[in-house]
Amino acid sequence: MNGSKGGRGRRIVLWRHGQTSWNLERRFQGSTDIELTDTGVTQARRAARLLAALKPDAIIASDLKRASATAAELAALTGHRVDHDPALRETYAGEWQGLTHEEILARYGEQYAAWKRGEPVRRGGGELETEVADRAAPVVLAHAGKLPDDGTLVVVSHGGTIRTTIGRLLGLESHHWEGLGGLSNCCWSVLGEGARGWRLLEHNAGTLPEPVLGDDD
Repeated sequence: MNGSKGGRGRRIVLWRHGQTSWNLERRFQGSTDIELTDTGVTQARRAARLLAALKPDAIIASDLKRASATAAELAALTGHRVDHDPALRETYAGEWQGLTHEEILARYGEQYAAWKRGEPVRRGGGELETEVADRAAPVVLAHAGKLPDDGTLVVVSHGGTIRTTIGRLLGLESHHWEGLGGLSNCCWSVLGEGARGWRLLEHNAGTLPEPVLGDDD
């Protein structure tokens, strides 16, 4: 799935929410609506100051509290309204939700191992990663399609949803998505629109993108 037709030079910044108490406990959140910690709010404010310097044209976000609160920090600096969409929520993971990493390994070890191998797995009886991409990627592309030439869209979402959306927009087979790696709290990845579609310019970044100088520019 490539970038939409029209002007070139558009960017999509996919920004993970700030820290929650369940993040600290390594507890699987999924679609559970967990709020930011005080540290998470501080992370969001710091990151928002950096991302505001990109002069984004639009902000969209998951409607879960941790993403919504993160997005609000950038909205306060830019004056943009945040468009919330439940399609940007984190993967629903059924019985895994609320369990710690250790509990998941103990109870669902084979399922976890199959997921890590890149097999299509309904973790805890929940969504497939491809189903997450099916709901999230079209929303991101629809909003990116409304950007002006050289415009920037900020998408405030969740680690799993961001990874699957990036994989889909880059045209990667789903069993390769895990190779993208995770995002730290309040870090982001940047996709840029090129002649052959979307390119990954930055991944798990916490500083502003630097131009690529050299043979791969």
